[in-house]
Amino acid sequence: MNKKTLFIGGIKSGKSFNAEKYTIENSSSKPIYLATTEFIDEGMQVRINQHKEQREDNFTTIEEPLKLYEAISTCQSPVLVECLSMWINNMLYHEKSFEDMINEIEAILKLDKTLVFVLNDVGSGIIPDNKLARDFIDISGKLSQLIACECDEVYHTIAGISTRIK
Repeated sequence: MNKKTLFIGGIKSGKSFNAEKYTIENSSSKPIYLATTEFIDEGMQVRINQHKEQREDNFTTIEEPLKLYEAISTCQSPVLVECLSMWINNMLYHEKSFEDMINEIEAILKLDKTLVFVLNDVGSGIIPDNKLARDFIDISGKLSQLIACECDEVYHTIAGISTRIK
């Protein structure tokens, strides 16, 4: 049975590690790791390298910063999308609209595939003082609600512990 799962939590909460472990444990074939992060600077490269080391050879990696539907639609194995927060960042950077993001996510959610999403939880912070950050938080919050509503399982991660909330 194909199912959709969301791991949501703060930055460095352990959500990616737990999502990777969950995906491997619930896959009958080698899963796909859909990496969305674009190389921006040396700091991002360090983070990318840490994630590569963490997942070892347990996944087949596909790098796609924008066209998630296109990448996922042809996959035969379960897909871990790591992470949607970086994808939202990329979409904003490339001047894509919120409607573009909604359309992409809705199309992905309609696919008959096993998918695991990772997303930063932005719902516990303060309202930022700049428009771009406010736009990011608003979009992320709205997309997290849409995705969580459509997922079969949702896990919230704090301090390395993922608790099933749906």
